[in-house]
Amino acid sequence: MSAELNIKQSLVSADWLAKNIDAENLVILDATMPKVTWEKNTFEDKDIQIPNARYLDIKNVFSDTSAAFPNTMITGKKFQEQARLLGINKDSAIVVYDTIGIYTSPRVWWMFKAMGHNNIAVLDGGLPEWIQKGFPTEEGKSPNISRGDFTANYDEHFFSDNNKILNLLNDKNSTILDARSYDRFMGLVDEPREGLRGGHIPNSKNLPYSNLLVDGKLKNNDLQKIFKEFVPENDQVIFTCGSGITACILALGAEMAGIDNLSVYDGSWTEWGSLHQLPIQKK
Repeated sequence: MSAELNIKQSLVSADWLAKNIDAENLVILDATMPKVTWEKNTFEDKDIQIPNARYLDIKNVFSDTSAAFPNTMITGKKFQEQARLLGINKDSAIVVYDTIGIYTSPRVWWMFKAMGHNNIAVLDGGLPEWIQKGFPTEEGKSPNISRGDFTANYDEHFFSDNNKILNLLNDKNSTILDARSYDRFMGLVDEPREGLRGGHIPNSKNLPYSNLLVDGKLKNNDLQKIFKEFVPENDQVIFTCGSGITACILALGAEMAGIDNLSVYDGSWTEWGSLHQLPIQKK
């Protein structure tokens, strides 16, 4: 075993993970969750994984399944308990990936940061990049793990609700960025969830999460340029999407671009578009 890891960055490469995979405090999490607008993916079946990976179920375990809207953040107490059941400790160095490239993994990265755990990074390119590099995999399995001692210190500023958004609609020092596609943002196509209004939050801007990616990896060298076009200096930034997942891709990109004062609208468009008292904008 090598020395304990202290991850300094929010994104790590497959090469970096392979080099550090024997670190005694390393925990690898598979955060794969099917897309709402699913596209066939080579690794969709999840029959293979990075060695010793543990599956983190965003939808059914790390979301409030009793909530009105999908992927709602659970309480700090529940998060702590579920993280401990995954064998995660206070000193765990976590690398999280998904089978698409970068899709659901940033949501897990953001949740752990909200709980005060910064020793975590997203695997750039996810499982496809790991396989493309020729690194070993194994059949999907649940490893035997001991209960961890993870402690959650939830900072509610990492997430925003619709009341906060409503109060900021005309705030000149705030930027709301929507990670959905242009057609969804403009209300030109039906939402994937039946009965949901089309359009976007008034005065929000559209930055599709796909604009930050190339071949499932972050455009690291272009992130500052991309965000400079959307975010005035010193603005607070709130990210939204369909249901709080891809908004976290923007959060990851923004942090990598050196932007702070970030928040994710947990309910996102699924909530906003469902609540008819809330204003919407099209085109």
